[in-house]
Amino acid sequence: MSDNRNQTPELSRRIALGAAAAAAAVVASPAHAAAASGGGPDQDAIDAAVARIEADLFAFRADLHAHPEDSGEEGRTARKVAEQLRAAGLTVTTGVGGHGVVGVLKGAKRGRTVAYRADMDAVPTDAGPSHLCGHDIHTAVGVGIAVVLARLRRNLSGTVVFFFQPAEESLEGAQAMLDDGVLDWTDPVEIHALHCGALPVGEFGVNPGIGMPGLDRGTTTLSGPDAAERAAAFAEAVHGLATVSYPQSPAEFEVLVQALETPDGLLAEFVFSWADVGEPDAGGDVTVDFGYRCWPEERYLEVREEIDRIGGGHGADVSFPEDPFPALVCPVREGHELKRHLRRDLGEAAVHVLHAVVPFNGEDYSLFVDRLPGTYTYLGVGRPGAGILTYAPHSPLFDPDERSIGHGVRAMAGWLAARTCG
Repeated sequence: MSDNRNQTPELSRRIALGAAAAAAAVVASPAHAAAASGGGPDQDAIDAAVARIEADLFAFRADLHAHPEDSGEEGRTARKVAEQLRAAGLTVTTGVGGHGVVGVLKGAKRGRTVAYRADMDAVPTDAGPSHLCGHDIHTAVGVGIAVVLARLRRNLSGTVVFFFQPAEESLEGAQAMLDDGVLDWTDPVEIHALHCGALPVGEFGVNPGIGMPGLDRGTTTLSGPDAAERAAAFAEAVHGLATVSYPQSPAEFEVLVQALETPDGLLAEFVFSWADVGEPDAGGDVTVDFGYRCWPEERYLEVREEIDRIGGGHGADVSFPEDPFPALVCPVREGHELKRHLRRDLGEAAVHVLHAVVPFNGEDYSLFVDRLPGTYTYLGVGRPGAGILTYAPHSPLFDPDERSIGHGVRAMAGWLAARTCG
């Protein structure tokens, strides 16, 4: 999950200014129905296999956590992942889109090809990279799924391809893997992913019809003797477009999390905006870089027009150099199929249906779901009795419960085994 405000990759399939039609097409994508419970390894066999490797997965995650790597610099992490996948018997390709790793697991029975994506990079901080978003958890879960399904290969239908993606925090890795043709030579019919979420360990959140907001950025340079004052006024006006602000206390985080499960609540529509005023250059010119996230995605055009209007009022010529980065909009059908699957295995109360998106983060997994139907699941990582800031990704206090790894492997291995059945 990225809160990146820097360079975004060129969009290859759609731009967010045409989002209404594109999002509808994603939601309406045909999907194969989930397999009947009799197909593939049963959940009891999966649970037993997870129990046998859970301690190893804890150690693997601890090693990754101790060696976080910035976006585009995940060489060590990629080597560790490739070693695990090869040891499990997968066919492994490295160097995909940078440090991306692809593992291919063929089942013993005929079936469909389904992809699973995990991200590997860490969050950049002033003190260096740190796994404050839980990508070390994601990577351990992805490896765990691969190992478990490989051990149950005799009962596995079809093929599962694993994409271990670099550079999610910079919103560059998914596009780089796509540019390397990863979907062309693996040819999956759908794709699935998981992300740490602010839920108690053992619980999950599903996202039919929603996911993550996109990102739009712009810049303007003001000149003249009062450039600094006008730049500050412009930045304040852009800030003023925000309808939500980043939570400043545990209580505010609690309100946010509750709002995610509330249809038509305070997060049904929002703008989250910011602006950074630079220092005057030698000629006295002042540059303001700004950005925003909005929901629904179709509001990009409306917000751009408002920023243009604000700029005109302050004598600023506003530029939007890139198309907006697209939102992650999860298909509805697959989201509800996942909900039913997880509730059948975990119980009704363990699976939350989310109706709104977190305003402050984006996901380049959107580029995969732009191409294929699929799902995006929140994995509860909260320790019993712990404060919410310890399980809110990107919080400086983020300290997830490592037992979430086993829960994630059990849930996603069972889901993928069902989806590969033809």
